[in-house]
Amino acid sequence: NDSSSKNEPVDGVPSISLISTFPQAPSTSDSVRIKCREMMSQALQAGDDYIAIGADCDELGAQIEEFIFCEFKNTDPKYKNRVRSRIANLKDIKNPNLRKSVLCGNVSPDRMAKMTAQEMASDELKLIRKNLTKEAIRDHQVSQTGGTQTDLFTCGKCKKKRCTYTQVQTRSADEPMTTFVFCNDCGNRWKFC
Repeated sequence: NDSSSKNEPVDGVPSISLISTFPQAPSTSDSVRIKCREMMSQALQAGDDYIAIGADCDELGAQIEEFIFCEFKNTDPKYKNRVRSRIANLKDIKNPNLRKSVLCGNVSPDRMAKMTAQEMASDELKLIRKNLTKEAIRDHQVSQTGGTQTDLFTCGKCKKKRCTYTQVQTRSADEPMTTFVFCNDCGNRWKFC
C-alpha cells in the first residue's frame, strides 16, 4: 500500500495531505511579494486554530500569493488590492470559518486567491445581503406595479419630474406610510417616509 508513504513524517513533522496537494510555492526575491507572503501568513495565524490543525501558514500564504501574482503578472495596485482583501477577510474575527476552511484545505490556495468578496463573506454578512436583495426586489416590484403618475417629485439622478409613486404601510399603523418613487425616465428609485 503506497498511500501510507505519502503521509510519513519528514524530519519528525507529519505532513498534511490536504495542503500538500499543491506544489510548494517557488521562492521570490521581490521585496513586495515577500512582504505580502509574510502578511498572508500572519493573517492565517490570526487565531490559534492553525496550531491544532497543523497547517503550514507560511507555505499556505506563499501559495495564495503565488496564485494572485500569476494572475496579475506584476505587483501593481490591482495585485496589492487583491492581497489586501484576502488578508482582511482572513483576519476578520467575525468570519473565522473562512480562515479555518483555508487552513484545513476545504478552500484551496488557488480558490482563495480568486474568491469574490461575496464568496469570502461571513455567514452573518451573507444573510444580511440576502435580506437586502429581497427588500430591493420587493421595492422594485412595488414601484413597477401600478403607482400614480406625478410631477411633484424631481429625480435626484436625471433631474426630470416624470415619476410614479406608491405609498405602502411598511411600519406600524400609527407611523406614516412609506412613499416609493420611481423615475420613469432613468429608472432611479428612492423611498422616504
